[in-house]
Amino acid sequence: MPVLTTTEIMDLIPNRYPILYMDYVEEMVPDESIVAVKNVTINEQFFQGHFPGNPVMPGVLIIESLAQAASILILSSAQFKGKTAYMTGIDDAKFKKMVVPGDVLKLHVTFGKLRANMGSVIVEAKVDGKTATSAELMFVVAPDETNE
Repeated sequence: MPVLTTTEIMDLIPNRYPILYMDYVEEMVPDESIVAVKNVTINEQFFQGHFPGNPVMPGVLIIESLAQAASILILSSAQFKGKTAYMTGIDDAKFKKMVVPGDVLKLHVTFGKLRANMGSVIVEAKVDGKTATSAELMFVVAPDETNE
């Protein structure tokens, strides 16, 4: 049973199709960690060009998926409710395993440092329990300008 459904995710973050890379949240410890899930299907529009005959999820979209999971964790925090999280940096990104159609991408995010409205998260995307991608993402939280 998901902790958050896709509809509930869209209530928290501004991403929508075709750039919403999240199906549901499996686990969440507020202000600490989250595990979200992206079911990777052959119907993803990026597979049309990446790569014909050898579909591989682009690394930048795996990072984007991790950033979206991080946004859910960040914006679920009482101090950041109703705001928007923006990625400001990526450190130590490593791509260890290709992600292909049929994979279930589990997006693990843990809070790192936090100071005022900025901080970092440690992220890891896994397929079948094996690390596909890992990194540290930096972020800043700002007022949601669409609600002003």
